[in-house]
Amino acid sequence: MTKKEALCVKKVWEYYKRHGRHSLPWRLTKNPYHILVSEIMLQQTQVDRVLLKYNSFLKRFPTIRELSEASFGDVLRAWQGLGYNRRARMLHECARQIVNERRGLFSKTPAELMQLPGVGHYTAGAIMAFAWNMPVTIIETNIRAVIIYHFFKDKIDISDKQVFQLTGIVLDTENPREWYYAMMDYGAHIKKTFGNPNNRSKHYTKQSAFKGSDREIRGAILRLLAVDSYTRAQFLKKLPFEDVRIDAQLGKLFKEEMLMKKNSKYALPV
Repeated sequence: MTKKEALCVKKVWEYYKRHGRHSLPWRLTKNPYHILVSEIMLQQTQVDRVLLKYNSFLKRFPTIRELSEASFGDVLRAWQGLGYNRRARMLHECARQIVNERRGLFSKTPAELMQLPGVGHYTAGAIMAFAWNMPVTIIETNIRAVIIYHFFKDKIDISDKQVFQLTGIVLDTENPREWYYAMMDYGAHIKKTFGNPNNRSKHYTKQSAFKGSDREIRGAILRLLAVDSYTRAQFLKKLPFEDVRIDAQLGKLFKEEMLMKKNSKYALPV
């Protein structure tokens, strides 16, 4: 390991020792189901919002079998407040596949985990590292921020291939679980304190605005349906969006089986 790499490792551990978020509930478990839930929730969602939902979701569905046996409508109701509701479907489908096709057991190989709906390289690796402390190389937004900040200060268009290589070099192979927790906390600190180094990543795309977006309309529709069923006319009256846009999202949600229609009323799937 070079001096530069050793300095990065030193800075990561120093920050984590003093300021690490050691009490996050998903860091207090090695249960792969609980870790899967947290990782799906944390995709594109801030930690504070996930903290409001994680424990209540697991209280409602304490085991992967109970999640698999629940209706998708019940899963969506428990998910409300997190946004990106397609993730609820992916999580539900993951649970059903694990229970129905794998006897409720999680694979311990990234390739097999990546066969699950919505599970990519990072999520598979996170399960491996956080559930079983296995030294796999993974990158996500905060890990990427650490690597770019320490190794690519004056460069742009940094590829994830470059980030991935250095992440593997500085990885603590004896304690990858704690190391990645430390990397994530230090990366969040870097972004908050010095600006987001990921702006210089080749793969960086700025998240589109939520206000007035189709995502806002979809979320508003599903929030209403979490409480009751509604006709088209009721949606048009209740939602502050153009009729044509509400109709478009009702049609898309129906096609995606995120909602159902019985007679003239829309409802969550049963």
